[in-house]
Amino acid sequence: MKIAHFDPFSGASGDMILGALVDAGVPLTGITTELSKLQIEGYRVRAERAGQHGIHGTRVTVDVIDDVHSRTWSDIRTLIEDSLLDDTVKAATLQIFERLAVAEAKIHNSTPDHVHFHEVGGIDAIVDICGACIGFSLLGVEAITCAPFQLGHGFAQSAHGTIPVPAPATLELIADANAPVAKPAARMSDNPAELLTPTGAAILTTLATFDQPSFAPATIGYGFGQKELPWPNALRVWIGEVHGDLAGADGEILLETNLDDMNPQFLELALERLFEHGALDAWTTPITMKKGRPATQLSVLAPASRRQELESAMIENTSTLGIRVIPIDRTKAARIVEAVTTRWGDIRIKHRIWNGRTIDIVPEYDDCLRIAREHGIEIRTVWQEAFRIGEARIGQRR
Repeated sequence: MKIAHFDPFSGASGDMILGALVDAGVPLTGITTELSKLQIEGYRVRAERAGQHGIHGTRVTVDVIDDVHSRTWSDIRTLIEDSLLDDTVKAATLQIFERLAVAEAKIHNSTPDHVHFHEVGGIDAIVDICGACIGFSLLGVEAITCAPFQLGHGFAQSAHGTIPVPAPATLELIADANAPVAKPAARMSDNPAELLTPTGAAILTTLATFDQPSFAPATIGYGFGQKELPWPNALRVWIGEVHGDLAGADGEILLETNLDDMNPQFLELALERLFEHGALDAWTTPITMKKGRPATQLSVLAPASRRQELESAMIENTSTLGIRVIPIDRTKAARIVEAVTTRWGDIRIKHRIWNGRTIDIVPEYDDCLRIAREHGIEIRTVWQEAFRIGEARIGQRR
């Protein structure tokens, strides 16, 4: 399994991620060729060698000729959905922008579909995010990990005026992903600067997990930022392969326990807390134990890096005395989440992607339920209309 591990010792931005990937071997022409499938104009992407304090790498710059920076999440979603990008790249890009929309909406007391992206809505930010997802695809990266972030401190200028560093959207993204933050180095404390931008935070908190796997790096890339700082203003990426047992150790695990002496009603809260601690999925199964005793098997699918805190959550919230731990390997289809507009409002649609094409779609149940309750109609009527619109949109793309 090929992995990319990021070391944000001087923070991260969208162009620094692009620069690191190009420095690690992704051809810029490959990225720009794929970016042309966005069908937007008015920009140019260029790469140049850069160095500071004896460290050399690549600086990628997106030159924008003319652009209106303020776009809504709906504008950007339509732009990406209507593009000719590969479905897996679309899925990653939409996921990143959706998390940005949720963060911005919370800060500005708005809704994700109506919040206006300013700095992150410009062509340069769209190219950075799409370009990073394209770069990972061209490298064949199957997993992304990241070390703790350096955030910077002080104040920065935005479309809304002077804001604290880290920017509010950056901090929301970090908190939502439960991402670790590094203690500032002494020299950084003496030099105010924004090190982690919302674009950089959105890409890495969406696509990466925050642990360093055991692997031998084969390629190192340095992506330099635009600012000159008293230290190397670069983002480092390590590209390598994880083989055999290492893949299982740094991959996913199944935690299981049998419960025959616990009130089943208490499992509702236990499941809720397991998800809060990072479970990918959790479920219960009725079983029969010795002497015909009815019992419940609690199963938790999780990243191996979350093992300790999930074991603690299981022990603290159930009556278990022991937990089975099973390393697993999964084949996963990609997923795109997009919204379709029905006569009653927007409903999210989940696309299941395999070998670059949509296999099937499923309307989001919670959205259908909300609309059915608001309008006093049957949920199947809402579900069927959302499904029909989603199917029609797929047909138009084929």
